[in-house]
Amino acid sequence: MKRTLAIGGTLTGLLAAGLVASPAQAGGYSVKETLAGTSQAAQQVAFFWSAQMLKQATPYNVETTVSAKHISTGGPSKSSKPGTVPAIGDEKKSSSKSKNVNLPKTTGKVFFLGADNQPHWCTATSVQSKYRNLVATAGHCVYDTKSNKATLDKWVFVPGYYQGKTPWGIYVGKQAFTHYDYDVYEDGDRDYAFVTVYNGIQLAGDKEVDKKTYDAYTGDKQILSEEVSAAEFAAKYTEGGPYWKKALDPESVEVDPPADGHAKHDEYYTKGIDGIKLTAVEVDAKTYKAAPGGTNAMKNGEKCPNWCGHQSDVWTRISMIEYHKLKHDKNFLGDLKVERGKRYIEAYKKQYFLKRWIKTSTQEKYYKDHYYVRAVSNVGRLGDQVGGQGLAYNQKLGKNVYVFGYPSGSHPDGNHAYTGQTLKWSYGKTFAAKAPAIKAEELVAVKSSFTGEGSLGSAWLLNYKNNRRLGYLNGVTIAVADRDGNKRIDTSMSPYFDGETYGVYKQAANVWSGSIV
Repeated sequence: MKRTLAIGGTLTGLLAAGLVASPAQAGGYSVKETLAGTSQAAQQVAFFWSAQMLKQATPYNVETTVSAKHISTGGPSKSSKPGTVPAIGDEKKSSSKSKNVNLPKTTGKVFFLGADNQPHWCTATSVQSKYRNLVATAGHCVYDTKSNKATLDKWVFVPGYYQGKTPWGIYVGKQAFTHYDYDVYEDGDRDYAFVTVYNGIQLAGDKEVDKKTYDAYTGDKQILSEEVSAAEFAAKYTEGGPYWKKALDPESVEVDPPADGHAKHDEYYTKGIDGIKLTAVEVDAKTYKAAPGGTNAMKNGEKCPNWCGHQSDVWTRISMIEYHKLKHDKNFLGDLKVERGKRYIEAYKKQYFLKRWIKTSTQEKYYKDHYYVRAVSNVGRLGDQVGGQGLAYNQKLGKNVYVFGYPSGSHPDGNHAYTGQTLKWSYGKTFAAKAPAIKAEELVAVKSSFTGEGSLGSAWLLNYKNNRRLGYLNGVTIAVADRDGNKRIDTSMSPYFDGETYGVYKQAANVWSGSIV
């Protein structure tokens, strides 16, 4: 994975003065990771996530549940004046006065392969950017600190995901931007990531094509073979396919020698007659000598003149190397000996064979190949499809936020409140928190019953407008806790979004990604 650290002078000023005079200049502390560097690589990633594979994915089970004894008040203080980036979406004003919470189209799931090489998912959301191609989630959902793997593999974002369905397409991650302190020090206060994604694609299902089209197709494809009758195979077989046959392993049955065995021995041995063939099996000397004379067979692979006789009962000269090799071979059934010749010691071996009359029957099956390619369509930029949340940073605590995510798993008391199948929301005021157990001293928290599995990366939206389904991203869930000790999760936590967060976002928000198809 290609990793780039953006270096600038703003970081030093921020640390020294404790404020950023112009957050637009920030970004000297972001790290860029390449996820899928080419459109061809991105297409292969998208094809990997079939509906079945999406369904098989499980919540990313990292340590997101923090013990209450490791949670304390305190936390962040803004490093500069508050700022916002406006949202993008449907700009038409709605007259709806629904009391229900209209769920945002921007939120969905990110899917990837974990360090265990198994499919997993987190929550993520689309955010505003110059090229409408940006996704925000927890840093843990991009960068694997446990295995020290640079980035999680086969990373895609699916807004509005539901039971294998991708209503607005699949968006493959191209580059991920994280904070230097998270990338290097695993600082929980910087556990967030902004990922640029390619234009979305929609998998249009499998389409059957002819072999020529199949061979020329460079995308995802497969061949399915259908068994057909011998008559259809004979009528339609062509050298170029798609018809073909397969010979199954023959079944052999030992039979009595044919009545004319003496007369036609050569033919029986070399090619068989009516499925009957003469062969031989190697035995030891005792078995050989106990057999009737008529069963004594030839050596495998050689003709058996004069009805075999005792052709096995001969000594064959071998090298001393072979002699020592056979002497230590427990599977060798014959005899060995050495004799002093005129000039050298000479080695010999004797092997014993009994003839067998075998009737073989070989069954053939016939097949027709069907050629399928997976058709795709370009659905365009992420922001054009679902919009993008704004960004808010250096905000005062105590403001109400909506938390949108896909919580899954059980509470500590075993209550399985969420399935992770549908988008859920919670609502509350932010307050300061610390969690040294996850190396975080400047977190914000909100009361929420979201369990840890699946909620990682959930979007915290400030000033969420129900009619537009848009607001300002002001946090992402990185941990949960049971603060009152009743074995029910009651708190979600996020890094505090400050001027440095804005700097990392700004680096990502101006990067173009392009199209897969």
